Amino acid sequence: MGLRNAAKLMKVRRKFRWKDKSYKVKTLGLYAKSDPLEGANQAKGIVLQKVQKEARQPNSGMRKCCKVQLTKNGKTVTAFIPGNLAQKFIDEHDEVLIERIGGRQGRIKGDIPGIRFQVIQVNDQPLRRLWKGWIEKGRR
Repeated sequence: MGLRNAAKLMKVRRKFRWKDKSYKVKTLGLYAKSDPLEGANQAKGIVLQKVQKEARQPNSGMRKCCKVQLTKNGKTVTAFIPGNLAQKFIDEHDEVLIERIGGRQGRIKGDIPGIRFQVIQVNDQPLRRLWKGWIEKGRR
């Protein structure tokens, strides 16, 4: 290490930054490429079927979810249906609006394994207002 060695040290450091996974993912934009919503906050889709996921330990319960095919790119994702008995208001072939659940670093939240999205609207009506009984489900 001598005088005027800073340029070489910077070059070496720049080279070895690519070994850091988080730097590589951020720089190459890998999350946006693999993201089903393609960087958007919300996306519309069609319900293919309703499914139930078993909660993780130590909880036990069946979390109500649905498989949604996105209209923008045809990818299929599983979305959580929030609310008590809210799954009654969602049928197959309904148009739903989904958003990210907002877990840590874009991953799952709570005790639901592998689910990153949740339903917020059904046939252009807010799901929360439907299961609260404030409005009735519209026909399509």
